Amino acid sequence: MSLLDKHEAYRSAYQAIRDTGADPFNVRFEAVNSPSEGVLNGKPMILLGTNNYLGLTFDESCISASSEALNRFGTGTTGSRIANGSFGGHHELEAAIAKFYGRRHAMTFTTGYQANLGVLSTLVGRGDHLLLDADSHASLYDGSRLGHAEVIRFRHNDPDDLRKRLQRLKGSPGKSLIVAEGIYSMLGDAAPLREFVEVKKEMGAYLLVDEAHSLGVLGEKGRGLAEAQDVEKDVDVIVGTFSKSLGAIGGFCVSDIEGFDVLRVVCRPYMFTASLPPSVVASTLQALHIVQTQPQLRHRLIANAQRLYEGLKTLGFQVGPQCNPIVAVAVPEPGLAVAVWKTLLDKGVYLNLALPPATPDSVPLLRSSVSAAHTPEQIDRVLAVFAEVGEAFGLILSPRQRASARS
Repeated sequence: MSLLDKHEAYRSAYQAIRDTGADPFNVRFEAVNSPSEGVLNGKPMILLGTNNYLGLTFDESCISASSEALNRFGTGTTGSRIANGSFGGHHELEAAIAKFYGRRHAMTFTTGYQANLGVLSTLVGRGDHLLLDADSHASLYDGSRLGHAEVIRFRHNDPDDLRKRLQRLKGSPGKSLIVAEGIYSMLGDAAPLREFVEVKKEMGAYLLVDEAHSLGVLGEKGRGLAEAQDVEKDVDVIVGTFSKSLGAIGGFCVSDIEGFDVLRVVCRPYMFTASLPPSVVASTLQALHIVQTQPQLRHRLIANAQRLYEGLKTLGFQVGPQCNPIVAVAVPEPGLAVAVWKTLLDKGVYLNLALPPATPDSVPLLRSSVSAAHTPEQIDRVLAVFAEVGEAFGLILSPRQRASARS
């Protein structure tokens, strides 16, 4: 008997994947040469699964800022800000994030996961109600459990179902917090925030939006979906991460809620985790500056996403409902998805394999995340490989079959 026997079903499923000669959960790159290229098993790879939306991990100004801070302040803070104090960069970053979003308050965390864990578990608690989109990220689910609020799931992106569930709470004590995401991490679809805002106002609830995958991606200024849908003033709390468009690691929360600073002494994941290293703070500050001063990166990113999304759709693949930098291809069953993923890898295309139960409706997905750093030629190369592999596995028709079907 083992303490881990309760995970036997997952162990067996994982072993079955490895028995095919593929291990998507243990990919080891020998080199990452740029935001869009790497080396795996001695073979050049187009990187299409990195969430490196603006390609800033290799930006020279970000690297220079990080290197300077590393030499000046050392490798880390070795403790939380409550215990070890804050560095000047921590305050500068929070002020910059608050200004970027036009909010009075900002708080940074060491990871985006930790931001969701800390904010959700602190904003609502026993006697409150947390209304969570069914397709929410794992960090949102985990944060909801930590806070002990009543968790009520509503159907993905369904304002009517959200309204019904809030109506059932009428007359109940406690506050209600609605949680949605700007862009959802599996299918790349966006939340109907305008409709959610209407429900929020009607029912007297609060609204939190996780802009992890939409920061630097959506909106005229790159602030995310709330900006793109012109509802920023109606969103009470925004959380996000530095690990996608900003090319680093860390998380944040911004808000205009009165008494915000009490979070610093009641939010346990903030209080008891070592703070961001100064080198990460410095590169994040520079990356945030780039988001605000180089909109051409965002435009190039969207163009690349459209090129891949429309290309896959034209080939006959089943893609997500909206074109965003996350482009997912649905595959009928897990075994086939693993085989297709491995073949794409063998042909020089790295992307993410997402398997049930971590996917919406338990549908296996081949998940790509496009970057502004990709060239049109790289996108076209990916499409050519997808066409070859898709035909070989019967996921799409061959050109001859497509022509015959049209005639």
